[in-house]
Amino acid sequence: MRRLLLPPILASLALAACGGKVEDTRPGQPVKHRQEAFKGFIRAFEPMGTMLRDDKYEQQAFAHLAQALVAQRDAPWSYFGPDTDYPPSKSTADVWKRPEAFEAARQRFIAATDTLASAAAGGDKAAAKQAYDAVYDSCKACHRDFRK
Repeated sequence: MRRLLLPPILASLALAACGGKVEDTRPGQPVKHRQEAFKGFIRAFEPMGTMLRDDKYEQQAFAHLAQALVAQRDAPWSYFGPDTDYPPSKSTADVWKRPEAFEAARQRFIAATDTLASAAAGGDKAAAKQAYDAVYDSCKACHRDFRK
């Protein structure tokens, strides 16, 4: 009887260990701060995508969200300092090994958000969608190259 209970108990313990969330306990919590900043991007960016996908484009709301994204876009970058490549980071070591490439990706994102804000203010849905797609592409490229 004891032999039958042991495997399920061990399996439960193994699953519980895998599900634990790693906290950033370092001074200043740089990884936590940059992750929170990226979540702020999503809170502004995803509703714009929903408007475009669901054909519920509202120019003023879209422009407001684009401006919110621009206002937040500089928040995470200062938290990619030396010695910040540790769990719970989802960044690859390439962020620090290839800083010029990382900076170029950051600059592409900033330029794309400028274009998005301008297109959103102009009110042309097609231009806004094209600019939205460019921001999305810049995010996707950075994730491909610099995120685990």
